[in-house]
Order: sequence, then structure tokens, then C-alpha cells
Amino acid sequence: MRLTILENNVCDGGLTMTHAHSSGAPAQERAEHERLEKWMSVVAALAAGGAFFALWFWLLPGWLGFRVETAGTARWRWLAAIPSVLGFAVALRCIWDFGWTGRGTPAPFAPPQRLVVVGFYRYVRNPMYVGFAVGWIGLWVVFGHANPRVIAAVAAVALGVHLFVVLYEEPTLRKKFGTDYEEYCRNVRRWWPRVRAWDKS
Repeated sequence: MRLTILENNVCDGGLTMTHAHSSGAPAQERAEHERLEKWMSVVAALAAGGAFFALWFWLLPGWLGFRVETAGTARWRWLAAIPSVLGFAVALRCIWDFGWTGRGTPAPFAPPQRLVVVGFYRYVRNPMYVGFAVGWIGLWVVFGHANPRVIAAVAAVALGVHLFVVLYEEPTLRKKFGTDYEEYCRNVRRWWPRVRAWDKS
């Protein structure tokens, strides 16, 4: 009798282990599929962001009147290279977050599928624009020259970006993410960064 009970227990344990293994397999497959999906989104985001950067690095230097004259450049101007590098680094990190967390790209035709509230997005709602602007302002200080027409054009572009964010991006995000985005907007400002990162929890 005892032998029969032991055999039944062993048999039951075997069934339990087999069941756990079979139920764990789909979970592992889902995790691998999710990881692959994340990496594909990151590649797409970096490709879209890289194309955007390349376009502006091709267009803006001539438009802003950049002249690389290292000999005649005042030494203090080179200090602006520090915020310039940091600004572009922030923008690149935001592109990564779009792909890895948001499962999308910075391009309007392939936007993130999830609300991105990580990294620099915990401090300000538009860190990519802010970082990109700081990067170009730093380069302008190093290589550019004061020109009233260019300054007016830059101001017009900045106004255009602001209107694009207010009239298109924010209503689109509000419609897509609803109350989560409303809460995010109440706690994180559009252009002026917070001192401390916002924590939803």
C-alpha cells in the first residue's frame, strides 16, 4: 500500500513538472518575441532619427552661415561645444527610448505605440526637441556668425515647432493615450525641465 502511494506521488510530481515546463515554453517564446520586437523598433527609430539628423546636418550649416575657421575663432566659443554635444546626446537617447520603450520612431507616420515616460521624458515633455535645439545653438556659437535675417528665421522655425507640438502632437497623443497622457501633462512641463524626475507611482 505504501509503495502504491509513493508511486502515485512520484507520478503526480512528474505530471506537475511536465505541465510547468510546457506552460513555461510559451512564456519564454513570448519574451523572446517581445525582445526581438524591441530591437526591431530600436533599429527603425535609429534609422529614422539618423535620417533626420543627416538631413539637418546637411541643410543647416550653410543656412546658418557656419564657417569652420579654427584659427580665427575666439577660444571662449569652444566652450559651447560642451552643451552642443550633450544636447545631441540627449536627442539620441530619446530616439532610443522611442524604439525600446515606445515601440515606434520619431517619424509621424510610424509613431510610438506606447506612451514614453522614461529617461529624459520624466523631466520635460519634449526633450528631443530641446536637446536638438541646444546642440545646434552650441554649434552656432562655435561656428556661426550674427545675422539678423538668420536669427529671425530661427525664431520663425522655433515658433513653427511650438505650433506643431501644440496643434498636432499633443492632441494626437491625448486622443491615443487618454488619461495617462493628461496626467503626464499635468506633472511634466512642455519645454521647461523639472528639477526632479517625475515618478508616476
